[in-house]
Amino acid sequence: MTTKAGTTGPVLGIRALNRATLARQLLLARAAMSAEAAVAHLVGLQAQNVKPPYYALAARLDGFTPEDLSGAMADRRVARLVTLRSTIHTHTADDCLTLRPLVQQARERELRTFRKGLTGVDLDRLARLSRELVEAEPRTPAQLRAALLAEWPAADPQALSVAARCRLPLVQVTPRGLWGRSGQVTLTTAEHWLGRPARPEPAPDDTVLRYLAAFGPASVKDMQTWAGLTRLRDAFERLRPRLVTFRDPGGTELFDLPDAPRPDPDTPAPPRFLPE
Repeated sequence: MTTKAGTTGPVLGIRALNRATLARQLLLARAAMSAEAAVAHLVGLQAQNVKPPYYALAARLDGFTPEDLSGAMADRRVARLVTLRSTIHTHTADDCLTLRPLVQQARERELRTFRKGLTGVDLDRLARLSRELVEAEPRTPAQLRAALLAEWPAADPQALSVAARCRLPLVQVTPRGLWGRSGQVTLTTAEHWLGRPARPEPAPDDTVLRYLAAFGPASVKDMQTWAGLTRLRDAFERLRPRLVTFRDPGGTELFDLPDAPRPDPDTPAPPRFLPE
């Protein structure tokens, strides 16, 4: 039988796909790894609110304590910033400096929806000014917005904030994100906070492989939805010789790593408490 992408491959049923995803997500059995290693394996954790990453790791790691993640965040080995799907994620320092440039095209698309509120604003100058401000001293979103509005008083305040966030990799500095600590959102650049430069225009190939390790088997569209990106087909095609392919029950082609776990569909799945 031919798949929608024009190739053949064995069919994986819904239950088989479910168990494979649970295994990749460390949800069939708790793993003996550090919080930082788990965040890297999962290619980040949803972190729109402060507590969900802690709950997510507690469901996955043997012996996890909140201090494991708080300590990594305080030491700047992980950080919080907007990446995938324009939402806040907790990422390792390496991923902050790689994934954020990778998803820049999505940030540019988001920024275009605010263009009416940015009439007359030089976006390159806005990015330079925003960087100078937050690297001189971490700023709250309100403080940054006020400084930008003083420079462009006719612009829409929300659009100025969005422009700064879309043009710069802004991390939320601690104590924001630490377990049991309170702190308002305060921003600086990822490069300044982590002490090293971002990777310019990284190729997506390595991220495709890591995505499959954490979420596979998956289609090209699955990853594009996860990342908020388009045009990833070329990366999958470059990697095809290193991958195996399957089909879902609807015939869609699924890619996977050859040695990735694909448990028996009847493998028990224990209950896990997961955050939103």
